[in-house]
Amino acid sequence: MDDSDPFATAHRLPTSTRPLLGLTILVVEDSRFACEAMRLLCLRSGARIRRADCLKSARRHLQIYRPSAIVVDMGLPDGSGADLIEELTQASPRIGVILGTSGDLDGEEIAMEAGADGFLPKPVSSLAAFQAAILTRLPADRQPLGPRLLFDEEIRPDRLAYQDDMAHVADMLSERNDGRTLDYVAQFLLGVARSGEDHVLVSAAQSLARTRARGAPVTAETARVAGLVQERLRQRQAI
Repeated sequence: MDDSDPFATAHRLPTSTRPLLGLTILVVEDSRFACEAMRLLCLRSGARIRRADCLKSARRHLQIYRPSAIVVDMGLPDGSGADLIEELTQASPRIGVILGTSGDLDGEEIAMEAGADGFLPKPVSSLAAFQAAILTRLPADRQPLGPRLLFDEEIRPDRLAYQDDMAHVADMLSERNDGRTLDYVAQFLLGVARSGEDHVLVSAAQSLARTRARGAPVTAETARVAGLVQERLRQRQAI
């Protein structure tokens, strides 16, 4: 179902409790943990979710479907989400709502400069904030009639999805540790760890990113990150 289908929303009008009913949201996100949060937010809101884990996959999807809204992570394995946002703002017809998301403090500025309608800082856990970010930017005829019940529910994704992200990082570090890979790992872990409230891993990812930005050797920081990731994978085995 998507906005290019004239029958998509004929019998799926939004309600006060499911205000995004009838909408299709494309989430462009490489983190399994963040995707699980988005899936739950869409489920609670009545929206249908489609997912892409990189720019290439998103562009292939958009050749076939036109979603009602799109949420784009700013740091993706094959490039910046800002590039996709810029493309989408210039496309015709334009997707109704274009949102950026990131755990990076600079993410909002980058997304808005690229032309995003709004921004969702990670962790995206508030149901009310998620719904408002989309509803306030939809045309009036796509919004629920009458008063809307606000449920300020906090979404908590399955921790197994967090462990999947740790396995992804471990695989990347075992295959290569060049500068580009380390920059991606630092950015990826920063968003995931903030979403998972893993403050120790947030600190390690920040240290790796700062050291990379200075152009200094990163052997110690890389080893610390790799060790913390392995600790979390051992926790997965315990689960």
